[in-house]
Amino acid sequence: MSSYSAKDITVLEGLDPVRKRPGMYIGGVGTAGLHHLVWEILDNAVDEAMNGFASSILLTLHADGSSITVSDDGRGIPVDKHRSAKKSALEVIFTVLHAGGKFEHGSYKTAGGLHGVGASVVNALSSELRASVKRDGALWEIGFKRGKPTGPLKKAGAARGTGTAVFFHPDPTIFPKIEFDPATIRERLEVASYIHKGVRVTFENEVDRSKEVFHHEEGLSDYLKKIVAERGAKPVHDMPFAQTREGDPRLDLVLQWTESTDEHVRSYVNGIPTGSGGTHENGLRAGLGKAVRNYIETHALAPKGVTLVAEDIREGLTGVVSIFIQEPQFQGQTKDRLNNPELTSAIDSAVRPALEHWLNHNRSTAEAIVGRAILAARAREASRAAQAEVTRKTATSGRLNLPGKLSDCTGAGREDSELFVVEGDSAGGSAKQGRDRTRQAILPLRGKVMNTEGLTLAKVLENKELADLVTALGCGVGKGFDLGRLRYGRIVILADADSDGHHIATLLLTFFYRHIPQLISNGRVFLAQPPLYRIDIGKETHWALDDAHRDRLLKQHANGRSNPEITRFKGLGEMMPKVLWDTTLNPKTRRLLRVEIPDQIVTDRVINELMGKDASARFRFIMERAEEAQELDV
Repeated sequence: MSSYSAKDITVLEGLDPVRKRPGMYIGGVGTAGLHHLVWEILDNAVDEAMNGFASSILLTLHADGSSITVSDDGRGIPVDKHRSAKKSALEVIFTVLHAGGKFEHGSYKTAGGLHGVGASVVNALSSELRASVKRDGALWEIGFKRGKPTGPLKKAGAARGTGTAVFFHPDPTIFPKIEFDPATIRERLEVASYIHKGVRVTFENEVDRSKEVFHHEEGLSDYLKKIVAERGAKPVHDMPFAQTREGDPRLDLVLQWTESTDEHVRSYVNGIPTGSGGTHENGLRAGLGKAVRNYIETHALAPKGVTLVAEDIREGLTGVVSIFIQEPQFQGQTKDRLNNPELTSAIDSAVRPALEHWLNHNRSTAEAIVGRAILAARAREASRAAQAEVTRKTATSGRLNLPGKLSDCTGAGREDSELFVVEGDSAGGSAKQGRDRTRQAILPLRGKVMNTEGLTLAKVLENKELADLVTALGCGVGKGFDLGRLRYGRIVILADADSDGHHIATLLLTFFYRHIPQLISNGRVFLAQPPLYRIDIGKETHWALDDAHRDRLLKQHANGRSNPEITRFKGLGEMMPKVLWDTTLNPKTRRLLRVEIPDQIVTDRVINELMGKDASARFRFIMERAEEAQELDV
């Protein structure tokens, strides 16, 4: 049996623990760990800026691609002798773990690096590091190799202004590959300029001899615009919610809902990105949910037949939250997640009243947000898992497996093409003969399609007519929806001008609104306006859309002349192909109505009441308008 005694215990001195186990301090020696060295030195410069001591930061990637210099115009690291260490404070900061000016509240209100290990860890893992400090009218310099000083702190001469510059080259015996990624560094610097508005951040890339300056006076508002544009998500409302709150915690927040099906929130603590979130994000979500729910309850906007959950309220949310606190508790030295338990309630109580006040003073925006949440709830309850599965089986982006009754257009241009969804085979026949074959496709539907209100998508697509329509469109549904795969620039509902035709058009609109709402929000759905009457007065022919239009035309053009001849079409199938082309299909002479949703909440409520399972609302609607129904096709 081997002995185990005090002589077997190894004591690592100074920075030796860092070199022995670098992963404990920077997460690893791969690409992420290599760049973490940059972030540690950059965070120190940012700390000076966020506390009002620096206005500009310069990061230089040198021509070798493997060394970095970070400089700022802050106060400069102290160079006077440390009382207990008996050496300069500058040397102490770079050679002693847990040494720095961020443990006491006097030097920094808030800081990104509070463990006091950042500078010393970078020094320990660098083959060479040089620190230059301007303060007290002089330039001071000190150099290190693998964490050990190459000599004492020296006064290099006179200097104007103040600031700190740190050059370092990572140690090739620690890192298997030393090659900094300019794009990664650039992104971190740009984000810093958004988080700390007004600070000028410069990136000099000597590898490709480029230079960029990032400077954003509007801070997070500018950042949100950039994120929304990059993600390509159409905003639901124009004016974002913005909140700035001083104190502890200091809070900067911007939020905007979009038509995306994802929630995308970026969070920061003292300028450091917290990719894994934490208690500050939890507080934001709690306060946001309470504010929106309170608004819904106050204004009686709760939808019928669906229950809103927190995820519905946040669907499509894009935002940035940045907080500044004195004592952040990060999960590990890599600072990827915030663990301060008190932050959840603090952020919750800060966000809820501010957002609720904003919603109540921006009613149209608030109702657009609530309408967005209702759509999300209905989509969720229609089982998105089933949607994705059905999409894979039914949607297509090419011409293979298209419905046999689809008379497709022959032209290659997609944006200029149109799909006419036509009521009945008879009308479909006239439309096929009268259309422009190069750009107009015809899909006839047999009879009235299914009422899809309240049905899951899987159930809806068991209906052959609607399944054929989805296949013809090619863009998919639910999470599988992709506007780029839509095979036509316009989808036109072409139904008879009578009450039966209006009913069919309403059924189709319900389907689009509930299951492919993106087509409506992107302005792709239209209603054709075929005439109900032909009026011949002498040698003149006029087309009337309905009874009221007929009466106006007669009053305007009859003028006591010979008795006008009035023909009422029983359906589109009665029209000659040329007549259908002249009145309804020809882009130069036809009238199309684009389908738009000006008020999401009202639209949702009307469709739910008129097409849902509860017949009482329909009964009231009919009885209130009974006198208007002078002629019905029964």
